[in-house]
Amino acid sequence: MYDLLSLYPTEIEELMASLGAPKYRAKQVFAWLKSGTHPRDMTNLPKELRERLGDAVRWSLPTVERKLISAVDGTVKYLFRLHDGECIESVFMRYEHGNTLCISSQVGCRMGCRFCASTLTGRVRDLSAGELLGQIIAAECDTGERVSNVVMMGIGEPLDNYDNVLRFLHLVNHKDGLNIGYRHISLSTSGVVPRILSLAKEDLPITLSVSLHAASDEKRSAIMPINQKWNIKELLSACVAYYEATRRRISFEYTLILGKNDGKEDARALGELLNRYFKPIGAPVHVNLIRVNEVKETEMVRGSVASANAFAATLEHLGITATVRRRLGADIDAACGQLRAARMGKTEDKWNENTEK
Repeated sequence: MYDLLSLYPTEIEELMASLGAPKYRAKQVFAWLKSGTHPRDMTNLPKELRERLGDAVRWSLPTVERKLISAVDGTVKYLFRLHDGECIESVFMRYEHGNTLCISSQVGCRMGCRFCASTLTGRVRDLSAGELLGQIIAAECDTGERVSNVVMMGIGEPLDNYDNVLRFLHLVNHKDGLNIGYRHISLSTSGVVPRILSLAKEDLPITLSVSLHAASDEKRSAIMPINQKWNIKELLSACVAYYEATRRRISFEYTLILGKNDGKEDARALGELLNRYFKPIGAPVHVNLIRVNEVKETEMVRGSVASANAFAATLEHLGITATVRRRLGADIDAACGQLRAARMGKTEDKWNENTEK
């Protein structure tokens, strides 16, 4: 069956032709999709066409399985149920500059990062482009608010689902669809080097966010198994190539883990490493410091705010722009992976009726 939310307008035209309908109906169908309207409820289509369309396609709009709302800042954490019963997470965050949705790209993840709840159950399957798009549509329908920014930092590795992610990027940007600008989209990767090089050729002015988390191969491999396949030299060389092709600033994610990678010597090593690769080509870089989200099963411990600020100050002294990420949804553990893992019995389910809606 066709996954309707995954189709480009030209493909919907072909679908309409196969159903004996004129091409102009495709534009009507595509316009309905951003509102989350089921094919059978598209009221400007003839009833018979609606029925035929409903029978011909799979409707991949996620449904809300569970929802937690932060009493602190209104952040909403969704556990979305997919058409096959699998679940993923998305997080809706409100900022002064607009609403941001953090979306998942896979059901589970096979990258194996030691601090991450998303990888506890491994990778089950990739999400279709429609399931990626559907998270935004479902969140907008539920909140009644527009999503203006998207971060692909939820469950899964986006570049491990490259073709579907690429299709999603084109769909979410389409002027007749959600029309979210590429510059308002960030894609996070653990470092799939060949796909970073491929993405550099796509001419998409999105923001690439690279999970680094250590300045030496020894420490990074202990935290991120992917480093054993593509080490820091290969990763940063690919990042240099990405910048030279796109002229887009690269953001580096660095999760601070107490006693593992958060010392002054770690900060100095990180600053020197980034300067070695990016200063010669005049490339601006930004380090986003994140105090690790504590998950009982990972045994990773979060350090103090003061130590995170000291880490940032060391980087700034070396000429590297750094910020400590403000934790939205702290009372509902808004970082992705834990709600799904709790549902599967892999982590403790510690949320209660005061936060669940």
